[in-house]
Amino acid sequence: MGKGDKDTPSFEMTWNSTTSSGYCSQEESDPELELFYTARTSLFPRRTPVKSQIQDEKPEKQPEALSQKEIEKKIKDFNSQIKSNLFMSMNRDGSYTGFIKVQLKLVRPVSVPASKKPSTVHDRKSVGRSQPVKRRTSFYLPKDASKHLHLSSRTPASEVIQALLRKFTVLDNPRKFALFQRTEKDGQVNLRKLLDDEEPLKLRLLSGPCDKTLSFVLKENETGEVNWDAFSMPELHNFLRILQREEEEHMRQIVQRYNRCRQKMQEALASHTPG
Repeated sequence: MGKGDKDTPSFEMTWNSTTSSGYCSQEESDPELELFYTARTSLFPRRTPVKSQIQDEKPEKQPEALSQKEIEKKIKDFNSQIKSNLFMSMNRDGSYTGFIKVQLKLVRPVSVPASKKPSTVHDRKSVGRSQPVKRRTSFYLPKDASKHLHLSSRTPASEVIQALLRKFTVLDNPRKFALFQRTEKDGQVNLRKLLDDEEPLKLRLLSGPCDKTLSFVLKENETGEVNWDAFSMPELHNFLRILQREEEEHMRQIVQRYNRCRQKMQEALASHTPG
């Protein structure tokens, strides 16, 4: 992402869990296929109280502007505190490069390319006669998966999200995800959603190398409103089918309730003797 990537260590991916992953394959060209992660999901999100540790999206204060000498001193202090080779380095244009570690805490499965070939004779014949079918698989990433990214001090949070999705070969729209800053102070953990143009490496330099003081987390972008433009056509078709099923079930329950009430009133009328 930044200059000098050839001389830097390769990206590090750590899998800290042996949790098995759930997945299913789907063909984007077939809108009749239901997507895995929407099968158990209602279209109308339940209102949940906002957690106290989730702060407002706007930073409490803008990061302090440092002079060239101050940046060089902070980089020197930063490098003296780390025990790995993930150093920061100064560039001639005034920017600097370094590494940040991002934890992935995703609740829903993500879409990745499917390597499975058509399993039926009909599918093989269809693919042979036409263009190859693009396939994708819904996949649960292992819990607490993490990755080190090498980036520039001018790399915004939006590009960090895109780079993470590329490294994990995730096909979902980047707008479905958000990068959070996690801080811990006096035993209290706070999460703050970074703005698209905030620069994570600057935050890393200002706070120092300690992950407990500051770390970065990739999560689903929970805005309270559904961004329908971020979904593909098969996903939207699937949502419509789910909406229809929910509507039919709701209507069935209402009709059943009124029928029971009507039956009880009719029984009361039948047992009533005029006198």
